[in-house]
Amino acid sequence: MLVAVSLAWGLSWPAMKIALGEIPPFSMRMGTSGLATAALLTLALVQRRSIRMRGAMAWAHLVVAGCLNIAGFTLFTAFAQVATATSRVAILAYTMPIWAALLAYPVLGERLSVARGVSLLLGTVGLAVLIYPLMGSSDLIGLVFALAAAVSWATGTVYLKWARIETDPIAVAIWQLVVGFLVTVAGVLIVEGLWPVHPRALWGLAFSSLIGCAFAYLLWFEIVRRLPATAASLGVLSVPVVGIVASVLILGERPTVADMVGSAFILAAAAGVLLAPAARSTQTAPIEQ
Repeated sequence: MLVAVSLAWGLSWPAMKIALGEIPPFSMRMGTSGLATAALLTLALVQRRSIRMRGAMAWAHLVVAGCLNIAGFTLFTAFAQVATATSRVAILAYTMPIWAALLAYPVLGERLSVARGVSLLLGTVGLAVLIYPLMGSSDLIGLVFALAAAVSWATGTVYLKWARIETDPIAVAIWQLVVGFLVTVAGVLIVEGLWPVHPRALWGLAFSSLIGCAFAYLLWFEIVRRLPATAASLGVLSVPVVGIVASVLILGERPTVADMVGSAFILAAAAGVLLAPAARSTQTAPIEQ
């Protein structure tokens, strides 16, 4: 599932950039959240899976998680891509594991194993190498938005693990997407109006919606249930590498030496966590369905 999520999210970066070429950020994210919600609702109906939530507390947890995991992350990354190169945003957004690892210890009681500690160190070094060339450049606004997206996603991941919502993962994904959709609808009504769009941008929007949102989030929230938050976060560090390669092939962007060196460190970190034994603390045992 981690491999599938990495490919889906990695390929969605250039697709989002294509869509953002003609569709404003709030409108683009309204489209992705809306289509992804419709796709998952259809899947739930076909498979006769329940999307009911139990109790007001579960709903409250989903609203908070949806604002952090969906609304915050997707909007910040959209605005970041408008301000700077897609390959850079893909890398900076994946400082998320660093923030998740820092939050997971005090909130969830997750302790880093030696293997995961080494992976975290490698990932941190790789991300530092990639971030350094942006410091002091005109891409500072994109840098801030990308880092905000990373912190929002990390906080949402740890919060969702802490909340322990006992329901079908597809329900968790659907209702968080609904929250994200409602937030972006409000943004469209307040900030943006109608916009003309061409088929190429619509294809980018459709790919981001069905693959980057519906398919990937369904797997991601199941991964979060099965693995400690730190392991899940480190496991998707290969996403920005896929994003860089896809941006080169599809958008024509050219990676720098820093991109290549940093990507090598990130791949090593991802390989380390994927191959490491799945050590778990008692506080983060998976919730059985």
